[in-house]
Amino acid sequence: MISEPEMTGDFAPTDSREVMDGFGSEPAGGSGKHRPWLWALGGAVMATALWAGAFFLYGLGDRRPDLHGYRLDKNPCPSLRLKSLGAAIGPREKADTGPRFLNHAALDQARCFISLRPTGAVDQPGKGWSINYGVGVTVSLHKESDPGAEFEALRQVTDTGVDPEAKLETVPNLGERAYLLTGDDGSSELRVREGGAVFSLNLYVFTQYMGDGPDEQPDGEPEVPKASAYHSAMISDMRDLMATLKR
Repeated sequence: MISEPEMTGDFAPTDSREVMDGFGSEPAGGSGKHRPWLWALGGAVMATALWAGAFFLYGLGDRRPDLHGYRLDKNPCPSLRLKSLGAAIGPREKADTGPRFLNHAALDQARCFISLRPTGAVDQPGKGWSINYGVGVTVSLHKESDPGAEFEALRQVTDTGVDPEAKLETVPNLGERAYLLTGDDGSSELRVREGGAVFSLNLYVFTQYMGDGPDEQPDGEPEVPKASAYHSAMISDMRDLMATLKR
């Protein structure tokens, strides 16, 4: 902030009329032109006010995104619950954690892949076929740059590339922005952004044939269920995940 210089020493009396009227009229005995220092003073005051306003709004160039209390102190994959998807499809079978946990000054990130073991009416293909369900979870905490523009730009991008035909739905009351993206292959992805925190939950549904020999020709491949049937469970598990990572 610009402050006034310290006043020291003795000054001669000043004509008060000249000080008060200096911006609007010429002082007695003046030349008819405004004094340049008065305009400079006005410009300095205006610049100071603008600088102070910018400092109040943006700080001293520190535009780091707000993480809203989300933290990744350790790999969350082993303890990921997926209660709603587990109840709708089946219990988790395994968590493929591997070297998928990153701690960096600019980005903390965790990636998980979890297989669900279908139970009951969910798994009825038969004849050597099985229907498999996998859940992919990614948590990214951007600590240096705001991911907002990138999040919007990737709305139509799936695991297989840009898919302009993918169905995009907005999910209200979840983070700052949330989308459900359903691809042509029946998979669904729930994406959420809240400040610098970006979350993704993918549900994959696919068939697998377990035959007796390599030359066996499978037939009767079952129809793959649509992941959209589990959207409400995906949203519920996303809320649970976000609450777990918030401090």
